[in-house]
Amino acid sequence: MPSLAEVQARFVSALRDRGLPPPADIAGRSDETPERRFGVYRNNVHVSLVEALMGTYPVVLRLVGEDFFRGMARVYVGNSLPRTPVLIHYGDDFADFIESFEPARELGYLADVARLEWAWNLSYHAGDATPLDGQALGDIPPDRMTDLVFDLHPSMQVVSSPWPVLAIWDTNTNEEDVRPVDLSTGGGDVLVIRPAYEVELRTLPRGGATFIAALREGGRLGGAFERAIAASPDFDLAANLQGLIGAGAIVGFRLADPPGAGHGCVGSGG
Repeated sequence: MPSLAEVQARFVSALRDRGLPPPADIAGRSDETPERRFGVYRNNVHVSLVEALMGTYPVVLRLVGEDFFRGMARVYVGNSLPRTPVLIHYGDDFADFIESFEPARELGYLADVARLEWAWNLSYHAGDATPLDGQALGDIPPDRMTDLVFDLHPSMQVVSSPWPVLAIWDTNTNEEDVRPVDLSTGGGDVLVIRPAYEVELRTLPRGGATFIAALREGGRLGGAFERAIAASPDFDLAANLQGLIGAGAIVGFRLADPPGAGHGCVGSGG
C-alpha cells in the first residue's frame, strides 16, 4: 500500500508532465483510469497558472508578446508548481527562470525587468504602515544622530540592475509617454514603495541601495553612512535620508546607546 506522500508525489509528477498518464492511484467511475478527465484538470491548472503569471508580469508580457510569453510560462509551470494555495505568491523565481531560458538569452534585461515587477507585486501586497513625519527627528541632538536606528516600511523593496529597468518599465506602463529606451545608458538602483495606496518607483542616488541594506539590517545611521560612502565616495547622507523620509520609507526610529555604553535602547520615536 503506497504512502500518502508517494501518492502525492506521483500526482504532482503527472500534473507537471503532460506526457505522463494519470497516476494509477486515481480511479474514475467503475474504477477506470480517468485519462480524459485528468487531462482536462491538468490543462486547466497549467492555463490558470500561465494566466496568473501574465497578470503578475505585464511588462515582460508586453516586451516579448503573448505567444512567446505563454510558451515560456508553460515551461516554467511544468517545472514550478505553486508552493502555497495563494496565487499572488506564485512566480517568485520567474526572473531566475527567465535568466536561464535559452530563447530569451538575447534579451539580457528581461530577467531584471521581471525582478522589478515582482518587487512591485511584493510592495503592493505588503502590510500598511504610517510613514514617519520628517519633523519627528527635530528633537534629536546632533551628536546623537549617528546612533539612530530606523524602522523601514514593510512595502519597501530595492532592485539593482546594470540595465535601465525603470525606464523600460515606465515606457511600457505609460501609454502617453512611449519612447525608445537607450540600453547603453546603464542601470542603477530602484526603490519600490507603497507609502499609501499606490506603488511608487524611484531611482536611488549612488550608494542608496547600500545605505538601505545597512539600515534594513538594523544598523545605526552612522554605520550605514560608512558602508554607503565606502561603496560610493560621493554619497550624500542628508539627501538620501531626506529622500527616504519623503518617499515614506521610514516608519519609526529609536536611539541606540553610543557604542561601548553597554546598555539597552534609551529612546524611541515614530
